Amino acid sequence: MTTHLFGDTAVLTGRTMRHVTRSFDTIITTAVTPIAIMLLFVYVFGGAIDTGSVSYVNYLLPGILLITIASGISYTAYRLFEDMRGGIFERFHSMPIARSGVLWAHVLTSLLANVISLAVVIGVALLMGFRTSAPVAAWLAVAGILVAFTLALTWLAVIPGLAAKTVDGASAFAYPLIFLPFISSAFVPTDTMPGPVRAFAEHQPVTSIANTIRDLFAGQPVGNDIWTALGWCAGILIVGYVLANITYRRKIS
Repeated sequence: MTTHLFGDTAVLTGRTMRHVTRSFDTIITTAVTPIAIMLLFVYVFGGAIDTGSVSYVNYLLPGILLITIASGISYTAYRLFEDMRGGIFERFHSMPIARSGVLWAHVLTSLLANVISLAVVIGVALLMGFRTSAPVAAWLAVAGILVAFTLALTWLAVIPGLAAKTVDGASAFAYPLIFLPFISSAFVPTDTMPGPVRAFAEHQPVTSIANTIRDLFAGQPVGNDIWTALGWCAGILIVGYVLANITYRRKIS
């Protein structure tokens, strides 16, 4: 059978994107919830947190963007689980289409949906006073890091989406990812934390990614943080991609 990977993936991506746009709770979870957290921290807790000369909304935004991604990828696992349970994978595999296109459609849908949610969050942050003098190159670098982080977490989400036994199990894996920014430099400087907590916060992926995005927005040198951030993204992406494809092959064999 002749298969056309790009064409098949495009058609299947259109199908999954329609599911996203028709699901109002997806929009609420992936965009409104991070915005609510941003409003809470800026207007309730922000006055009590010392971030020096940097406004708190500027300091906070990178962490909120990462929470937005973590919230969005939980729906990737959910949609994959629903397709597996509904037997749609078997129907697709009986047709002359690229088998990998079924999986890539969910990954690309996650990327597109998260890009929309991130744009909405940044728009609200601008209304709240977020300002940046970052040049176009810095914005492109921020976009590249966010895309890389989204792809990395999406491939991780594929694994429980394919292997979970219940719908709760498929999406629950994202909860630790959503809370991970709270134990990092995303909300408060790490030097205010007690020793063991500070050690964990400074050596987990969110801190280096948030610091890099914050420096890029501020137009400051990013130093070694950018290489640490890219290393985390690449490592998670490779591990997630390999394990997801192994799980997928076992499921369809």
